[in-house]
Amino acid sequence: MSAEQVLTELASGGVRLAVPLLLASAGELVSERAGVLNLSVEGMMLTGAFAGAAGAYATGSAGAGLLCALLAGLLFAAVQALLSVTLRADQIVTGITANALALGATTYGARLLFPEGTGDSVAGFDPVPVPLLHDLPVLGPALFEQSAPGYLAFAVAGALALLLSRRTGPGLMVDAIGEDATTADRSGLPVAAVRYAAVLLTGLTAGLAGAQLALAEVHAFSDNMTGGIGYLAVIAVIAGRWRAWPTIVACLFFGLAQALQFVAPTLGLHLPSPLLVTLPYVIALLAVSGLVGRSRAPSGLTVPFVRGAR
Repeated sequence: MSAEQVLTELASGGVRLAVPLLLASAGELVSERAGVLNLSVEGMMLTGAFAGAAGAYATGSAGAGLLCALLAGLLFAAVQALLSVTLRADQIVTGITANALALGATTYGARLLFPEGTGDSVAGFDPVPVPLLHDLPVLGPALFEQSAPGYLAFAVAGALALLLSRRTGPGLMVDAIGEDATTADRSGLPVAAVRYAAVLLTGLTAGLAGAQLALAEVHAFSDNMTGGIGYLAVIAVIAGRWRAWPTIVACLFFGLAQALQFVAPTLGLHLPSPLLVTLPYVIALLAVSGLVGRSRAPSGLTVPFVRGAR
């Protein structure tokens, strides 16, 4: 295999694995910039993947499955927003608990819904090559042979990166609420509404990420198929220092680290399989440990907003 073929395989695998991570971290970034930590993004993704596969299996339509995934993510996020924003529950505890419930519910639901073997083949999205562009060396197959949810992921990530720019009104409003919700409220900003919207946006992007996994990657649902991608999405936001473009770079880097386990043998790297599997998480640990640069979280992150409090 030539060097160009190896690089093409690595880039294609890295981008493919980064797409669901990119989607999940895009919504999570908005939410954390607004002051709400959603550790439950893992559960949102898993629920979206299950709902997407269930919808596609029941209707025979990938589009219907995608809609089901989005609705499931939105419903999950609505409950999370109620707990975090309205009831002011501990965001870390509720996130971990929600993930455990999502894992149990989707596993049980898959046993009930899918007769043996049928969960392994549902309608899904196939890659749609962009004429001419997909023929570019190395990056052509990686970027321009995506499924419909994959192209949508690029559009969503780019749109949110622009939205969160400090030069835009929405970006300034989200940052103001995430830094000091009380002062923002006194200035007339709708703190609760913005935080609700941010969490719901996370649900939509996480649901789309789950649909990407189930309907575009494998056309199936399997138990715990997210495998910690939601947690990696939270880490990518931290590694990206709560900024859009660095977070996108972190997602792509984690995707390449995951893809390395499949490409390593062709590179002549005969490393232990467990080491390659854990490599993205080792890199993630280094990224959030401060060894690659210090970062500061929004001051109001995980801090419940109580009107009149100081």
